[in-house]
Amino acid sequence: MNSDNSKTNWGQFIPLVIVFFFWGFVAASNDILIPVFKKTFSLSQGESQLVSLAFYIAYTVGSLIYMGISLLMKQDLVNKIGYKNGLALGLFISALGTLLFYPAANLSSFPLMLSGLFTVALGFSLQQTVANPLAIALGPISTGSQRLTMAGGINNLGTTIGPLIVSFAIFGSASTANSDMSIESVKVPYLVLGLAFLLVAILLKTSSLPDKPAAILEEEAHPHSNKSSALKYPQLILGMIGIFVYVGVEVSTASNLPAYMEKNLGFLTKDIAPYISLYWASLMIGRWTGAVEAFTDNMSTQKILRFIAPYLAFAVFLFVNAIAKHDLTPFYVYGLIILVLIAGDIASKGNPARMLLIFSLLGIAALLIGITTSGMTSVYAFTSVGLFCSTLWPCIFTLAISGLGKHTSQGSSFLIMMIMGGGIISWLQGFIADEINSIQLSYVVGIFCFAYLAFYAWKVSGILKSQGIDFDKKLSGGH
Repeated sequence: MNSDNSKTNWGQFIPLVIVFFFWGFVAASNDILIPVFKKTFSLSQGESQLVSLAFYIAYTVGSLIYMGISLLMKQDLVNKIGYKNGLALGLFISALGTLLFYPAANLSSFPLMLSGLFTVALGFSLQQTVANPLAIALGPISTGSQRLTMAGGINNLGTTIGPLIVSFAIFGSASTANSDMSIESVKVPYLVLGLAFLLVAILLKTSSLPDKPAAILEEEAHPHSNKSSALKYPQLILGMIGIFVYVGVEVSTASNLPAYMEKNLGFLTKDIAPYISLYWASLMIGRWTGAVEAFTDNMSTQKILRFIAPYLAFAVFLFVNAIAKHDLTPFYVYGLIILVLIAGDIASKGNPARMLLIFSLLGIAALLIGITTSGMTSVYAFTSVGLFCSTLWPCIFTLAISGLGKHTSQGSSFLIMMIMGGGIISWLQGFIADEINSIQLSYVVGIFCFAYLAFYAWKVSGILKSQGIDFDKKLSGGH
């Protein structure tokens, strides 16, 4: 194996993860924009959800455009322009999107606001297509999913901080939270964000990031099979459904929680924010835990870090909420639930298929507890779904693109297209909740999502072994 590829390449990996931070920052900030737009533009609940729809559907549109251009060129777009240029182009498109917020705020135009968000996410679609396989490839295959987990942990730092900064920009400090909000104030954070996109594009262009990583070149030179398209690989087809239901259960669990807490438990809207924050922080807690192996080969250091990393992430959540002057007392008990995550992580032994199976089963258990109990027990059960979703994206992604060789970026694009599951399954759960008149029972939708993921974890191991890819062997050879 290429000597550069035996250790994680930090000089190249660090500029790359800044991009992951942006995705989280913007996606979670949408949750703040929805109520602001709803009030300013006098929208119905359904109309306000167009914010999420515009954002998530852009990933699908972006993937379709990418495939269309690749077909016209008779060559994969990213393979043609290089991974580094692909990232820079994606950042430039997102920066153009942030510029639309300026006229949108001045004209007080909801369609222009949506166009801005759509364009930002269109850029994200190309960035995600390039950045996910790149994170896996910047080091040994045995720790590829751990590197993607770590990048996801940085993404969740964005989801934790984003809503606070955007909320502060719109509403001012917590003490003046009830002051009049102005749609004009949306301009500044998004223009600053646009400037940041351009700066990172320049940083990436001048960084040592490869135009094509060694791991992908190596797989092209020794392909597992010479198929004509990424869609000829069963691990990818099943993985696409996996990404659809995974993003679906992750987003819908959070987006239906406020309505459940208001309707069933009598919470006031303003008191729900810390619990939504805990849900997204749970993803960060899990990802920091899952990323431990990308840091060090030393087994005893790994054991210690497995306990330190999740509680360090939990401390970030407590610190952020202490600054926001929220009462922290209800959250300390959550420290015990984190032990279940650590046990699952240790049991998976770093194998992405095993981790996907264990965490999917834990996700089913969490939803069953949430559906069958009441009060705060149910809230913590639903919130803990964030812990068990935390490392599923890198597991599914790594398994789905393994062995694709020159079709890696094409396969990645198909997977990014399936992010639309976040919008569709959230809507489906909401629709079912209305039909059966129970938000709590509607969480059964998530159980079906996790059940498919458990099936995929079981099925894909056999598929990959038949192609000569065995993660247990790669892992034992990786240290």
